[in-house]
Amino acid sequence: MAFKQVLIVRTDLGMGKGKMAAQCAHGSIAAFLKADASVRDEWVDSGMPKIVLKVSGEKELAVLFQKAKKAGLPAALIQDAGHTQIDPGSKTVVGIGPAEETELDKVTGELKLL
Repeated sequence: MAFKQVLIVRTDLGMGKGKMAAQCAHGSIAAFLKADASVRDEWVDSGMPKIVLKVSGEKELAVLFQKAKKAGLPAALIQDAGHTQIDPGSKTVVGIGPAEETELDKVTGELKLL
């Protein structure tokens, strides 16, 4: 089985590159911690493959988060603390996985790369 992780970033917030990277790091770790230990181990052993995709707004991000949860995938919705570039509570990133690549693609396969 091939495992990967997907990070989905909102592009409408105008986050700088560093801010996006930090939010993706939050999403990666938060979703990782929700995955089964055996999946986490296999994903780590395979080099921790991940892909970063984009959405244009909060509604699309929320829909994808709910789809991932409904599919039984480990998923985390990241909300910013508001200390730097964006308003507190802004939903910035959804991390999904690590999980089986084909299962992730059913939820995120239509999205474009960031």
